Amino acid sequence: MGDQKTNQHDDKSIDLDGNPPFVRIHSHAEIGSLKEIAVLELEDEKLGGTGSITRKKHSFKETSLSSDKYDMKCKNNVWNSIKIVLFSTKLNILIIFGPAAIIVHKTTGFHGMVFLLCLLGIIPLAERLGYATEQLAFFTGPTVGGLLNATFGNVTELIVSIFALRKGMIRVVQQSLLGSILSNMLLVLGCAFFCGGLVIMKREQVFNKATAGVNAGLLLMSVMGLLFPAVLRSTHTELHFGKSELALSRFSSCVMLFAYAAYLYFQLKSQKKLYDMVSNNEEESGIATSDDDEAPEISMWEAIIWLSILTAWIAVLSEYLVDAIEGASTALKIPVAFISVILLPIVGNAAEHGSAVMFAMKDRLDISLGVAIGSSTQIAMFGIPFCVIIAWIMGRPMDLNFQLFETATLFLTVIVVAFMLQEGTSNYFKGLMLILCYLIVAASFFVHVDLDSVGELLSHSPVN
Repeated sequence: MGDQKTNQHDDKSIDLDGNPPFVRIHSHAEIGSLKEIAVLELEDEKLGGTGSITRKKHSFKETSLSSDKYDMKCKNNVWNSIKIVLFSTKLNILIIFGPAAIIVHKTTGFHGMVFLLCLLGIIPLAERLGYATEQLAFFTGPTVGGLLNATFGNVTELIVSIFALRKGMIRVVQQSLLGSILSNMLLVLGCAFFCGGLVIMKREQVFNKATAGVNAGLLLMSVMGLLFPAVLRSTHTELHFGKSELALSRFSSCVMLFAYAAYLYFQLKSQKKLYDMVSNNEEESGIATSDDDEAPEISMWEAIIWLSILTAWIAVLSEYLVDAIEGASTALKIPVAFISVILLPIVGNAAEHGSAVMFAMKDRLDISLGVAIGSSTQIAMFGIPFCVIIAWIMGRPMDLNFQLFETATLFLTVIVVAFMLQEGTSNYFKGLMLILCYLIVAASFFVHVDLDSVGELLSHSPVN
């Protein structure tokens, strides 16, 4: 009986909480483990947090290792960017001619050699500027990318023009900008049509003639802006002699800048679908592009940094180039008009020339037209009026009177190119005709003596 009572008591004591016996045993073990943890924590506190210090040291080591890896990665990225931009093309060998030009200028002062070395040194810089712009275009889309390509493709001409304006060489500015338009419309577009037609001889290449027509209209508008001041001067019908021509030029420049701004809105916002049709048509036609063409080789910030570096170096060489024009004309026995209209634009348009031909050979003629005609439009509707306004701010009397010879050349060039574009097709024979037209223009300026430019150079030459 006593044993039974004892068992009952034990059962009651076990079943007080209504739990199985093993649960109570588990709770005792849990309490014991908690006590052990509390004792360990007390010991940690007595030891002054040695374990926490060890953990902090461990985390510090991990942080330092991760920072080292980050630094290593940054160094690798910088080296890869330098290798891609500077060592990926053999044309960059010509970069050494830039420092050589500065050395020759400082030591000998032989202007003919300085001029030639500056020309050779600017060629790879202009080409790499176009490459960096194309890389940046991957992050902006095709329409904005084409605009960026045309803008930075004309940076060389604009920088040369600003340095020439500072020295009062207005005719050099006018002729170099005119030569840039002629070079893009005849030489660059002609080579694109010719090379594309030779690669694809089975059929005619097709492009969007609606967008080409808009650019042709803007070019005709620019011809109108240049024509009236020249006619006003040649007919001697100015209301105020020497003032009306300049006032008309400044007013027309403001109108042309407004028209170009409206064109940008038309291209990027209002009629964006019209310009996006180019890339959509290429995708529908199944044009195969390699992975290298679809993926950027450098990051967006690397492209922006390279654009800044290349633009600054072009600006340095442009100053030496402008200083050497007069001496080069005398030493090499080449007319200043030929240097300004033919030689300077060929160097400045090196980037457009290469990219336009490359895209034409891949049967992507709309991009070639965007580079060549788009660049001409930008110089005519933005570059020239912009220089007139900058000269106005500088106190220089630059106007839109490009003289009858230059204006007539531009007018005939725009008419010829507009006829070539009206059908919306191209072949190698059209390209050959444009190249031959450019040769005629080059020969004309080689035998043309511009008295105004000669007088400018003589007035700004140092008196011995």
